[in-house]
Amino acid sequence: MLTGRIRCLASTQDVCGEGCVWHPEQNLVFWTDINRGLLHCYSLTSEAVETWSFDQPVTAVLLTTQDNLLALVLGGRIVLWDTTAHRETAVLFRLPGWPRVRCNDARVDPAGVLWFGTMENNVRADGTTAEVTAWEGALYSLASGGTVTQWRSGFGITNTIVWSPGGETMYFGDTLANCIYRGAFDSVRSRLEGGETFFAGFPRGLPDGSAIDAEGYLWNCRYGGSCIVRVAPNGSIDQIIETPVLNPTTCCFAAMDASTLLLFTSAGGVAAKDGAEGSLFSLETRMHGLLSTRLRL
Repeated sequence: MLTGRIRCLASTQDVCGEGCVWHPEQNLVFWTDINRGLLHCYSLTSEAVETWSFDQPVTAVLLTTQDNLLALVLGGRIVLWDTTAHRETAVLFRLPGWPRVRCNDARVDPAGVLWFGTMENNVRADGTTAEVTAWEGALYSLASGGTVTQWRSGFGITNTIVWSPGGETMYFGDTLANCIYRGAFDSVRSRLEGGETFFAGFPRGLPDGSAIDAEGYLWNCRYGGSCIVRVAPNGSIDQIIETPVLNPTTCCFAAMDASTLLLFTSAGGVAAKDGAEGSLFSLETRMHGLLSTRLRL
């Protein structure tokens, strides 16, 4: 499955590295450190890292139909951010209940609609992590024009929001329940129908963020499990990929042939081992991955 060793690209020592996206036109990868309220940018060309700070946790980064604008999901709001001026240009959504609850994972569906999950806010004022004890998470969509729809509720930590290559299946997970679900998806009307257990009870860690490859296999990062598990469309385990860190958090495919998997990690209170925890890694694979859909503005 892999064509080489897992390589560390940037040792940013993130408390919780998350919310990644690769920008193909600029050959840049953006990701966040939720607890420190940071947005990182790594150039796959120059290997340089830039970082910007925000007044809330930053949980996800999304491409938009305008190359110079990113959508940033923060703890209590979703905004557009100008990559040239390095500033927020518009607020798309404000989360009711913030700061008791916060936004978490987010992705854009095949029709260009933003989907995001919420959870009990576990980021303390000093940036440390609190235990999540309330099942207050939900799954939402945010359509163009600001229409917000709640699709599911009662999650502990809403995570893993991805779609099959044809867009007919949506995957979404609950970290605390150790479960990833799937439902039928209408990729024209951006509607989620039904839902069933897809992958549950895997004993190594808990399900965090995921990516999908061109064959429809789910690459799920296992927080606390030191691995990524590649899950077949029928829910069986295809392969377990060992990682050099305890807490893999999320991943995305990059490179022009989409064969590079970028892996993001969390120090998560773990003593650093050779600077590995909380770093950005790359894995060269034999698989072609699906690239991120752009938010339609």
